[in-house]
Amino acid sequence: MSTPYIRTLNLKDFTYGNSTQRVKFAEEFTAGLKETGFIILEGHGVDPNLIDKNYEMWKQYFDLDVETKNTHLSGAGGARGYTGFGKEHAKNRTVGDLKEFFHVGQELPVGHPLNDDYPANVWPAELPELRKNALNFYRELERVARNMLEALALNMDLRPDFFSDMIKDGNSVLRAIHYPALDDSMDPNAIRAAEHEDINLITLLVESTASGLELLTREGEWMPVKAEKGQIIVDAGDMLARITNEVISATTHRVVNPAGENTSRYSMPFFVHPYSSCLLETIPSCVSEDNPEKYPAITAGDFLYQRLVEIGLIKK
Repeated sequence: MSTPYIRTLNLKDFTYGNSTQRVKFAEEFTAGLKETGFIILEGHGVDPNLIDKNYEMWKQYFDLDVETKNTHLSGAGGARGYTGFGKEHAKNRTVGDLKEFFHVGQELPVGHPLNDDYPANVWPAELPELRKNALNFYRELERVARNMLEALALNMDLRPDFFSDMIKDGNSVLRAIHYPALDDSMDPNAIRAAEHEDINLITLLVESTASGLELLTREGEWMPVKAEKGQIIVDAGDMLARITNEVISATTHRVVNPAGENTSRYSMPFFVHPYSSCLLETIPSCVSEDNPEKYPAITAGDFLYQRLVEIGLIKK
């Protein structure tokens, strides 16, 4: 079986392009999500120095001792702050993944109507510059996500802000992940991240520090993929699959244990979420006689809660 073609797109074709270029970009993006579930994005305009600075600071954070990191524990569901090694597992698995991570979420002005919906971010006093760098990075990835969702709306013949309205002041999460080098104390049945689909609309994954990410093609084959310097991987999550009635399916992926040099791996996925009360309803044009409606309407907040229970971050 031949290796599927992974589309590499340049966002400038959409943000700076004429109407023909914008339509072509939107077509290519949607086709990539349908064919393999992901695309590789260039020309996104995120400052490489900002990416490097965030990696540098998160490495410093994960080098802190466990006792210190445990003072930054998040609240229910790992929504913000630190989640310790092995605490999260993939849906339908009980063995924890070989990773620890830290969540940064939306920060809104005092008095904003959605402020009560989101827990406060946790900012380690040990790294006073982390907040500024992480939030700048968050805003940049939010901008890229908005552009990608506008392209998707264009291709699906929806109003331009159909998807991007969902994420305005939304519950998107920047996750900094540390996969430590393997050692004999780790469960031999565990891997860095067992196969799963993301919960959200789309995920943006900037260049990682090491290989290991694999995506399951629509033909059922595992394919290694790595975002190189200056690239972002964009993939589809469960919320997008729901509202498109599986016209675009969520991308199954995993992070495998290192086969060669046994080193730590760091990554910074940005999970693009709607605001909590956003109703995830099937788009009528995605329903047909051959593809009847599969999912009832549910709010983004309720769907997120269900999935966090399934992956062990909320105990019922």
